[in-house]
Amino acid sequence: MKYDFIYLASQSPRRQELLSQIGVRFELLLPGPDEDAESLELVLENESAADYTQRVTIAKSCAALKRWHQRCKAGIALPWAPILCADTTVSLPNSPDHEILGKPHDQEDAMRILQILSGQTHWVYTAVAITPEPTNIPICALQKSRIRFATLSPEQIERYISSGEAFGKAGAYGIQGMAATFIEEISGSYSGIMGLPLFETAQLLQAAHVRFGLNH
Repeated sequence: MKYDFIYLASQSPRRQELLSQIGVRFELLLPGPDEDAESLELVLENESAADYTQRVTIAKSCAALKRWHQRCKAGIALPWAPILCADTTVSLPNSPDHEILGKPHDQEDAMRILQILSGQTHWVYTAVAITPEPTNIPICALQKSRIRFATLSPEQIERYISSGEAFGKAGAYGIQGMAATFIEEISGSYSGIMGLPLFETAQLLQAAHVRFGLNH
C-alpha cells in the first residue's frame, strides 16, 4: 500500500463520518468560490438515474483533479493522494420528475417530492469514484438500493420539512435522521443510501493502494 490518506471532494458530513467509520484518513479538497459546482448536477434530457449518477460523479472527480493541479501550480504544497468523489440520486420510475428526484429548492418543492415518494418504492443510486494517480482517469462503482416508503400524512410531511432535515438531500430526506420512521423496507446498502457505499468504497481504496482500517 502506498498512501496513508486520501482527498475527499465532498462537503457531505455523512460521507466524512462513513470514511472515519472504516478508518480512512482524509483531507478535504473542496470547490473554491470561483467554481460553479452546481452546474455539474444539471440533468440531461432523457438521462437515466444510473447514467446521471455516474456521469456527475466522474465530472466531480475531474473537477477535483483539476483543482489539485491548479493549487499545486499556485504554489500550495499538496502532496499527491487519491481523490474520492461520490454522488447520490433518488429515483422513482414514471414519476412526474422523469425518474430523478433531486434536492428540494424550497419548502414547497420538498413537500412535492415527499408526496411523490409517499407509499411508493423508489431506488437510491450512489456512485463513488477514485482517481488513483494524477495521470489516471477515475475508477467508478455504482450501488443501487431499493426503499419502500410508508404512506405519509400531510401532517407528517409538514413536520419533517419543518425539522430542516429535508434540505440539501436528494429525494428530500435523509435515512440517518427522522425520516427513518417513514421506511418500511430496505434492500441494498444502508451506507449507500446515506451517501457512500462502504463495500464498494473499500474495494476502490484497495485498488488505489490506500491504507485504511483493517486494510493495513
